[in-house]
Parts: sequence; structure tokens; C-alpha cells
Amino acid sequence: MLNVQGLTVRYGSLTVLNDVSFALEAGQWLMVAGPNGAGKSTLVHALTKGIPYRGEVWYQGRDIKHVRPAALAKEMGVLSQSHQVGYAFTVEEVVNLGRYAHRKGRFTFTDEQGEKKVHAALEMTGMLPLRRQSVLTLSGGELQRTFLAQVFAQDPNLILLDEPINHLDLKYQKQTLELIDTWVRQPGKAVISVVHDISLARAYGTHAMLLNDGGPVAFGNNREVLSKENLKDVYAMDVHGWMRGLLDQWKE
Repeated sequence: MLNVQGLTVRYGSLTVLNDVSFALEAGQWLMVAGPNGAGKSTLVHALTKGIPYRGEVWYQGRDIKHVRPAALAKEMGVLSQSHQVGYAFTVEEVVNLGRYAHRKGRFTFTDEQGEKKVHAALEMTGMLPLRRQSVLTLSGGELQRTFLAQVFAQDPNLILLDEPINHLDLKYQKQTLELIDTWVRQPGKAVISVVHDISLARAYGTHAMLLNDGGPVAFGNNREVLSKENLKDVYAMDVHGWMRGLLDQWKE
């Protein structure tokens, strides 16, 4: 599905992402982890052509440099960690914006599958009862589920998530991750997530990539990449021991 070779991002003399290569297949959920400043969010921006890069990014056999933004938006969806909402759109109106790339004209507000996709996305995320409510009145968890529904309505095959649960309460973290886990189990779907929480990366991901100082440390099977040795090298501490110590306090 996705093949990345030698992906590099530079700002002047500063190299933010250096020679990253990996492949992603349908059914896989790739967790991208590493310390602050490792280049995790930069990777997401590059994969969606949000910033200039060197190297090659091939999606479904096509170099994305030669794919028009509207065509790419039909295939890739992005969910960030926070959203700025300044207008009193309803939940349904915000979700409906996910169908923009599927519309035939600039002033066309519907598409053949749009109503069905929007309804299914609202239902899947539990936002159907709130579809007429203004997004300005939503809680943080409800707002994040609204934008997740927007991405689902977009109906891409690949979703890129930049720390989508970073500011959510535990209840909504669990809901969001479980919704994504259900979505990726559909045929032809895959997910790339930027994460800070290693425990959640191990719990939900099928594959993982560790970045440090902009470069790849390890890529592959989730448990193999997020090993005691790799985590200690990247974070300069005994992550495994620390996590086990935290777990011990819950034992009765």
C-alpha cells in the first residue's frame, strides 16, 4: 500500500527527518514513537505533502508527488491532536466536509455516496444523536469524535493520526482507539499513528517505528521494535522497568 524510501526533510542546514524508509500494508497499524523532536509529526506532514521533502513516497504504486491533492484526499485522511473551531457548524455539517474531495464541482455540496457515508461515520463514532448540535457546545471527547467521523466519512484507505488522544480524558482515549481499531480491521485499510504512550502503542499497533534525532532506530513488528533494549537506547532510561513499576502499584 505505502512504500517510503529515503524520506528526508531539511529546513536550511537543519535536518529534521533523515533517510526514513518503511513499507505499510493493508490491515496494519503502524505506531511511530520517539522522544520530543524526533521527527514524528514531521513524518506525517511529509507523507501528506504538507511540507517539502526529499526521497520517495509511493502509495498504491503511484509517486504522491505526481498525485493531485484532491485525488490524494480520497485515499489518505489525517486527524490531528487538536482542532480550532470558530463557527457554529453542526456536527453533521463538520462531518460532511469530509466528502469535499469526492464532489465533482467546487459548488457541489453533495455526492452520490455522501449521505450514506456521513450517516455511517456518525453512527460508528456514536455522534448520530448529536448530529444537529453545534460543535461549539461539545466536550473535548465529542469534538475529537466529530473530526474522527469526518475522516471516516472521507472514506480513505489510509489514516494518519498525529497524537489524536493527547488531550483527551482516559474514557475518550479508550473510545477513540477502539473506534480506530474497528476501522482498520475493514478490508484494505491501514493506519499510521504518532504516539507518546508506549503502552498504548504496544496494545493497539501491529507494527512500530522508533525515531530519534530525526533518524530511524528500528522498524518492524510491534513487540520487537518496542523492546527493552531499543527503548532504553532511544529514551536513555529503563522504560520497561519504569512501566513495570507503575503496573505493580495496581496489584492487590
